[in-house]
Amino acid sequence: MMIKKGLKVKIITGKDKNKEGEVIEIDRKLNRALVKGINIVKKHVKTTKEKKGGIISKENFIHLSNLQKLENSKKEQAKK
Repeated sequence: MMIKKGLKVKIITGKDKNKEGEVIEIDRKLNRALVKGINIVKKHVKTTKEKKGGIISKENFIHLSNLQKLENSKKEQAKK
């Protein structure tokens, strides 16, 4: 099973179990992926001259073993 950027995946364990999302980024070295709208964490950002600080919500990485690739769309199956 090869998970790539842009694929639709389903979360099989953890707080976001059974949710679906699209892979935004992959870290092959640590076997982790960023999935849009999944594993949201609060990040405290300090104010700088360039940008305002505060608490922001952002996606955090999730291990590839906790992801399941969803079935291919009809378009992808037609290509094969």
